[in-house]
Amino acid sequence: MSFPPVVGPGPTNSLVDVAGIRVGQAQRRGDGWLTGVTVVLPPPGGAVAGVDVRGGGPGTRETDLLDPRKLVERVHGIVLTGGSAFGLASFDGVVGRLADAGIGYPIGTEPHEVVPIVPGAVIFDLGRGGDFRSTPDPALGAAAYDAAVDTHVDQGSVGAGTGAHAGGLAGGVGTASVVLSSGHTVAALAVVNAAGSAVDPASGMLYGAEQGLPGEFNLERPDPAEVERWSGPAEPGRFNFNTTLGVIVTDAPLSKAGCGGLASAAQDGLARALRPAHTITDGDTVFAMSTGDGAPLTGRDQRGVQIVAADCLSRAIAHGVLAASDRPAARSYRALFPSALR
Repeated sequence: MSFPPVVGPGPTNSLVDVAGIRVGQAQRRGDGWLTGVTVVLPPPGGAVAGVDVRGGGPGTRETDLLDPRKLVERVHGIVLTGGSAFGLASFDGVVGRLADAGIGYPIGTEPHEVVPIVPGAVIFDLGRGGDFRSTPDPALGAAAYDAAVDTHVDQGSVGAGTGAHAGGLAGGVGTASVVLSSGHTVAALAVVNAAGSAVDPASGMLYGAEQGLPGEFNLERPDPAEVERWSGPAEPGRFNFNTTLGVIVTDAPLSKAGCGGLASAAQDGLARALRPAHTITDGDTVFAMSTGDGAPLTGRDQRGVQIVAADCLSRAIAHGVLAASDRPAARSYRALFPSALR
């Protein structure tokens, strides 16, 4: 039997298969816009969290607080956004909504005296809608918060993945989950905006689909003519800055350091699904959250969660590319390799 024993995907094969997790997304398209925001919300009491940042061009907020040596133990949301450094403004809308709900780190004696802890990161999608400065703002962040649900996660060119590219193809938001025989659930969400390719240039197959669970992708090897016509991973346009983002969530109890280790292990899944990864023009960042209560897992059980988290992130990346919308500046996988979908 493989380790760790896997039962299968969760009911929706998405991040919301972890109880208490909600995902909200908002985007703007047209009139110079092609960008958006994705928000991951834990239960009101927050979740223990960690982060792993790699690549040469990250854009992040509040990641220092996730160091196990720092004060706060729990976060109250994670924001993934387009707009590069400009997109950091969208966090203010999410923080405001949480503060209005009385959710945050308690500072004073009154219920409203809280400071929401909301780390997150940005992707580079500047100018992909035509206007370089049409970037996510507090209103778009608030709209993503307001759209949060625990029933499903929209995939493809939505939310923070609206203007994403993936090695010359259209990128986007993808998600996946797995249930272990222990009863714990591990799930991943990715915003795929990579300098590297998600596609094997020799076969036309998605790298991330190699970690798929039985029956999950059902892709066939594309016709050689389609592979030959594909122009390869070079991204068109003036700018070649990227970044893929990930969020891993589990209901297995983990410490703050354990969440950091989980995020680090999940980066291996990113590197398996996107080649190359963590380059000087990427800012690949993975967050991890634990909603579980009780004593942290043993070392062996933590290792099992780390193994499936890496596979989940690979699968989420493949789903994000597979669901992405076709557009002139970045053709979709489905449009370029239709024979793979037979």
